[in-house]
Amino acid sequence: MGLLFSWSLFLTLMLSASVVDSVHGGNETDRLALLLFKAQITGDPFGALNSWNESIHFCQWVGVTCGRRHPTRVTGLNLDHRKLVGAISPHIGNLSFLKELSLQDNSFSHEIPPQLGGLKRLQLLAMDNNSFTGEIPTNISGCSSLISLSLGGNILSGKIPVELGSLSKLQVLAISSNHLTGGIPSSLGNLSSLRFFSVQVNSIGGSIPHALGKLTKLEVLALGQNRLVGTSPSSIFNVSSLKQFNVGSNQLQGMLPSELGNTLPNLRFIEVSLNLYTGSIPISISNATKLYHIGFSGNKFTGKVPCLEKLNNLGQLMLAENYLGSGEADDLSFLNSLTNATHFTHLFLTTNNFGGLLPNTISNFSTNMVILHIGSNKIVGNIPTGLANLVNLQILRLSVNRLTGQIPSDIGKLQNLEFLGLFSNKFYGNIPSSIGNLTRLTKLILYENNLHGSIPSSVGKCQMLVHLRLHQNNLIGTIPREVMSLSSLLRLHISRNNLTGSLPMEIGILKNLEELYVSENMLSSEIPSSLGSCVKLRVLNMEGNKFSGTLPPSLSNLRGMEEIDISHNNFSGQIPDYFEDFHFLHKLNLSFNDFEGVVPQRGIYGNVTAISVKGNNKLCGGIAELELQSCKSKGFTKKRSSRTMILIISIACGLLGLCLILCFLYRCSFRKKTNVSSFRLLGNSFLELSYRSLLKATDGFSPANLIGVGGFGSVYRGILDHGGKVVAIKVLNLQAAGASKSFIAECKALKNIKHRNLVKVLTACSSVDYKGNDFKALVYEFMVNGSLEEWLHPNENGYGVRNESRSLNLLQRLNIAIDVATALDYLHHHLSEPILHCDLKPNNVLLNEEMAAHVADFGLARFFRDTTCTSSVNQSSSIGIKGSIGYVAPEYGMGNEVSTSGDVYSYGILVLEMFTAKRPTDNMFIDGMSLHNFAKIALPEQVESILDPTLLQQREQGQSSSSINNDCSQRFAGSHKVREILISILNVGIACSEELPRDRLAMNDVLTWLHASKKTLLG
Repeated sequence: MGLLFSWSLFLTLMLSASVVDSVHGGNETDRLALLLFKAQITGDPFGALNSWNESIHFCQWVGVTCGRRHPTRVTGLNLDHRKLVGAISPHIGNLSFLKELSLQDNSFSHEIPPQLGGLKRLQLLAMDNNSFTGEIPTNISGCSSLISLSLGGNILSGKIPVELGSLSKLQVLAISSNHLTGGIPSSLGNLSSLRFFSVQVNSIGGSIPHALGKLTKLEVLALGQNRLVGTSPSSIFNVSSLKQFNVGSNQLQGMLPSELGNTLPNLRFIEVSLNLYTGSIPISISNATKLYHIGFSGNKFTGKVPCLEKLNNLGQLMLAENYLGSGEADDLSFLNSLTNATHFTHLFLTTNNFGGLLPNTISNFSTNMVILHIGSNKIVGNIPTGLANLVNLQILRLSVNRLTGQIPSDIGKLQNLEFLGLFSNKFYGNIPSSIGNLTRLTKLILYENNLHGSIPSSVGKCQMLVHLRLHQNNLIGTIPREVMSLSSLLRLHISRNNLTGSLPMEIGILKNLEELYVSENMLSSEIPSSLGSCVKLRVLNMEGNKFSGTLPPSLSNLRGMEEIDISHNNFSGQIPDYFEDFHFLHKLNLSFNDFEGVVPQRGIYGNVTAISVKGNNKLCGGIAELELQSCKSKGFTKKRSSRTMILIISIACGLLGLCLILCFLYRCSFRKKTNVSSFRLLGNSFLELSYRSLLKATDGFSPANLIGVGGFGSVYRGILDHGGKVVAIKVLNLQAAGASKSFIAECKALKNIKHRNLVKVLTACSSVDYKGNDFKALVYEFMVNGSLEEWLHPNENGYGVRNESRSLNLLQRLNIAIDVATALDYLHHHLSEPILHCDLKPNNVLLNEEMAAHVADFGLARFFRDTTCTSSVNQSSSIGIKGSIGYVAPEYGMGNEVSTSGDVYSYGILVLEMFTAKRPTDNMFIDGMSLHNFAKIALPEQVESILDPTLLQQREQGQSSSSINNDCSQRFAGSHKVREILISILNVGIACSEELPRDRLAMNDVLTWLHASKKTLLG
């Protein structure tokens, strides 16, 4: 009976399996494995797995391939570039017929399941560019048919498994860009079929095993950016199949074998830069005739560079920062052998001992030449004639040599040139006017030469010029007005010449100027009032000229100044007191002029190490450390009696005031709450204001002056008694949870930061109102153009009065994006203790009269003491991270600690909102759709479908509804490049708002990207 029952059960099971197969038309094991794989997916923004349901056969599901011999068995699973989020189900190991598993460029995390080791038929395993953690499973060695294993671009740790050496069929082993440690196992020398081995960008240590020399089919060996030590085994240089050899950025030493070029005849790429190699460059290297890239920079190579005449395929020769050459006449003779290299684009010989003349044969180099960098050597003679033949040259640096002669006029033919650096040589003669033809030039650096003549006005045609450095020459004449009209300039250095005349009134056009050095010339006249329009100016050095007159009141606009040196001139009049309120100013040199009157004592004037006023004999007062004469009134004797009366009245008033204070203190003695001293938080240099003065400034906090309401309080427009200054006053609602902590956090954050793109705090007030209730407020500079929110969504009701619709053109939006990125870059990377804003959104970006953006509201700001952004954060505030819905980084919602990448995420959403006019909380963003995905899916083909309609209208009509920069809108209307620029900008927003922090851009990369877009737009 038992046997009969077992047989009956077996038949039932077989019948059931048959029914299942007939229903699903395939293998149930594979179908269930795929469904379990899908069950582990927590994010599918593109809906890649929507087809994985019962309506169609699983062999027709997206990414699934079934076999020919076994049509109901899964042989391939390819889901590359789908941005899938989740873990890999261990049931993937049940796909026993699987030959290909490719999951590249997704967001998978957790460990790689060891069950993969059971896939005996697996030939390709590609999991690059995800977020897998843990170690590489050792039992992957069970995939005996494996041909390609790619796990690069993850967060894998631990050692390279020794067991991988048993994969006899393996041809590709790519595990670069992880966190692997340990050494390279000698067992990998058993991989006789291996052609590609890359483990670069890890933390692999130890030496390179000799066993790798047994890999006779190896074509690519990439071990760069690790911690390898010792010498490079000679056996590797006998692998004649090798095409790429990269061991750069390690700590390898020794000498390269003399027969390198003979034993590696197929070599195309050799990179050993940033190691400790010594000896000479092998003469035989010229026999490796297929070489395209030679990277030997940053070592200790000596001797002469051998002849390279056989390297006709050479494109890049990098020999910088060695000890090559001996200062002799023939050091650069090897350059003669490169004239037949028709693909030659990059030559780096910087910081060596090369001497002699630059060979004239340089002018016969390939016209594809892009970079020619031979600075910091001992080269003499003239610039070779015919250099202008290199018509595609973008960077020419011959600086810090001993070159003489004149700068050739035909240099103006290099119309693709972006960087011209000839500084620290002995050039003489005039600066050729043909430089004005270099319309793509961004940096012109000619300082420390013997150049004479005048500054050519044609330089004003270089409309993209950012740095102009002509100091320490013998230039004469006046400063051309055309140069002062280059609105792109950030740095203008023309000190230590013999320039005469005045500072042109056109200097006010330099809205982006940050540094102005005109010291040690013979400039005269008064400072033009237009200088006050250079609101981004940080450094002003006019020392050692003949400037005269009083300092114009317009300089009070330069609130971002950090250094001012106007010493050794003929300035007169009173020392301006507005410097007291320059909170970023840390150096003020007014010495050796003819100033008179009282020296103020607040702000910069109270720091004896930061100010110099010597040589002004008519000054008096100031702090005691300045040792100036006291300020005595001439009518002191005659007015003694009146002063006595004033003294009596003052004493009486003082006694009355003392009584009032005692009464007030008596009333406050019943209060248990202790107020936070805002001045202790902000510092004593800030303006001191009372509750009464703020009440008066806002007309009793009148609703008519209300310009905004936030989570912790309200913002009012006010006019102070102190000079009638218009300010913004943020009054904290202390009944709101966290408001007091927000006040403290904002005070601490704003105490020491200083940047032109951050809203400047003027003071804080921590007091009590007339009812005895706690009162806290922050006072900021008023931004007349309101918030970015009002400009992006002008038709929606808000606080404040607007009489007309507002819209931003393309250039304005791009400038605002750059301003905000600049502010975040400063907060994240340019402070001793980085600051995280934690609440970036359009409401917290304010615009001044020039439409320059200022980041505001640091109520949720945190100090960040670990710039790696990965370890624990010890904040200065205990406020819980809230942020704003739609802008807060997704990892914060999962309890992750704050990091700079959280601010980057908010910035990315901000950029997308700026150019699409879609809020991240728009009702359309449901069922997995987000502003990030909305933009990503549309690019690049459907970019017009997601743009703010006002941008499209401006593009079609060539005009903006706003009069600001209207000419720019007309200029770019209908241009094809505008579309490409918009795609590029939106890609910035997408790259910043990626779900995983590790996939987001850094702010310095954002700035590079956006500045490039702006150059293209203005070009």
